Amino acid sequence: MSENIRVRFAPSPTGPLHIGGIRTALFNYLFAKKHGGQFVLRIEDTDQNRYVEGAEDYIINALNWCKIPFDEGPGKNEKFGPYRQSERKHLYKQYADKLIAHGKAYYAFDTSEELNAHRKGHEVEGKTFIYNWHNRQKGRLVNSLVLSEEETKKKIESGEDYVIRFKSPQDETLHLNDIIRGNITIDTNVLDDKILFKSDGMPTYHLANIVDDHLMEITHVIRGEEWLPSLALHKLLYDAFDWNAPKFAHLPLILKPTGKGKLSKRDGDKLGFPVFPLEYKAPDGSVSKGYKEDGYFSDAVVNFLAFLGWNPGTEQEIFGLDQLVTDFDLAKVNKAGARFDPDKTKWFNHHYMQQQLDLDLAKQFKGSQLELADIDVNYIALVIGLIKERATFIKDFWGLSHFFFESPTDYDVKASKKAIKEGTSDILIKVSDIILGTDDFNVENLQANIKGWITTNEIGFGKVMMPLRLALVGALQGPDVFDIIYMIGKSETIERIKAFLQNISS
Repeated sequence: MSENIRVRFAPSPTGPLHIGGIRTALFNYLFAKKHGGQFVLRIEDTDQNRYVEGAEDYIINALNWCKIPFDEGPGKNEKFGPYRQSERKHLYKQYADKLIAHGKAYYAFDTSEELNAHRKGHEVEGKTFIYNWHNRQKGRLVNSLVLSEEETKKKIESGEDYVIRFKSPQDETLHLNDIIRGNITIDTNVLDDKILFKSDGMPTYHLANIVDDHLMEITHVIRGEEWLPSLALHKLLYDAFDWNAPKFAHLPLILKPTGKGKLSKRDGDKLGFPVFPLEYKAPDGSVSKGYKEDGYFSDAVVNFLAFLGWNPGTEQEIFGLDQLVTDFDLAKVNKAGARFDPDKTKWFNHHYMQQQLDLDLAKQFKGSQLELADIDVNYIALVIGLIKERATFIKDFWGLSHFFFESPTDYDVKASKKAIKEGTSDILIKVSDIILGTDDFNVENLQANIKGWITTNEIGFGKVMMPLRLALVGALQGPDVFDIIYMIGKSETIERIKAFLQNISS
C-alpha cells in the first residue's frame, strides 16, 4: 500500500474494556504496523451520562499490557488532537449546520412523548415506525421540512429542544464494499433519519465519528460487526460532505463457548474465566476478573485473540507479535463469528509459560508465596525448571513444588496403601545408607547407585521408588525422584525417610 495508513481504535470510557475491544485494537494495530502506518486512540465520550471515572486509564493500561500501545492519542503525539470527543464538541455544530445548508439534514422538534405515540400507533397496526422519507413531510411530525423557515427559527430561538436529523435519500440503492464481507447492497428506503446533533450542543456517535475520522485522516475503519448496520449511514454522510470515505472492515463477533450468541461477562462469571484484559473495580465496589491478574501472559492473550476471527491459512498456531505483524491480512479474517474456547486460552498460556526464563518466573513466584520469603530465588528457579512443564499458571507452582521447600506433614492414604508393603522399611533403610554413602552427591551418581542396588538384588523398581517418593513428597507425584533428592539435599532426604519410617511403625 502506497498511502499513509492511519487506523483508529475508538472506545467509549463507560467501563472495562472487553476482550472483544482488545481484539479490535489488536487487529487495527497489526494492520497499521504491517503497512508502516499509525495506530490512533480516540476516546469517544460524547455520552457523558455513561462516562465512568478511571475507564480511560484502564483502556490505556490494557493496551500497554498487551504491548499494542497507540502512536497518537490523549497526551501522546497529538498531531490531530484533542483525542477526546468531549474536548472536540465545538467542532461538530458547524458540520451539522453545513448539512442543513446543503439540504442533507433538518431540524426536528418532536418530543419523546410524541414519538412514542407514533411508535405505539404503528404497533397497533402491526407496523414498525421509521422516521424517514415516507412520513417526515406529511405533517404528523414536527420538523423544518414542514415548518417555514421563520417558524423553525422561532422555535430554536425560544430554546425549544430539537435534534438535527440526517435526511436519508429515497429510492436509491447503495453499493457498499467491506474488506471482509465484500459487496453489500442497501435499499435507502429502509433507512431511518438518524439523529446527528442535539440542542444540548453534543453530537451523536454518527456525526462525531465521521467528522473525527475525516479530520484525523483515517484511511481504514476496522471495527466490530455490531457497527455494520451503521455503514450505510456513514457512507451517506461522507458523500453528503463530499469527502472521500475510508475503507471499512467489520470484524466477526466473538461468540460464547457454546458457539451461540455474543460472549459476555456473564459467560465468564458462569464458567470461571475473565472477559477483560485487566481486573476492573467498578464504582459500586464489584470486581471483575482480568487476564493479567488471573496469571495469563500478555503474549498468550494476544496470540489467542489473533485467532478469534483470523486464520493464517496454515497449521501454525503460535505467533509472537512481530510475526503477527508480518503475517496479518484482513483478507484472511472470517465473516462468521469466532467461538471463544477457554481451554484453548489455557493451552496458549501453557505454551508461553515454557518460553519464560526460570529466573523471571521464580521472582514472580517468590513474590506471590509467603512461604518462599526466605528462600534463595536461584534455588526457586532450579525448582521451576523441573516442574513448569506441568504448569499453566504461576499459581500452579506451589501445588507442584511445595515439597521442595517443606517436608510433608502427612502422607496420601490411597498412595500409602499402594506403596507400603512388607519389607518397605528395610528397603528404605538400605536406600538411606546408599544416599549417605554417595560422596560425589549429584543426580547421576544417586541414580546409578540406587538403581544398581535394585538391579543387583532383583527388587521390583516400584517396591523401592514408590515408597521413596511418598517419603519425600507425601504423595505419588512430582518430577524425577533423584532430582528431588539432589535438590533438597542429603540430610533433608534422610530426615524425611526417617519421618516416614516412624509414621509406618506407628
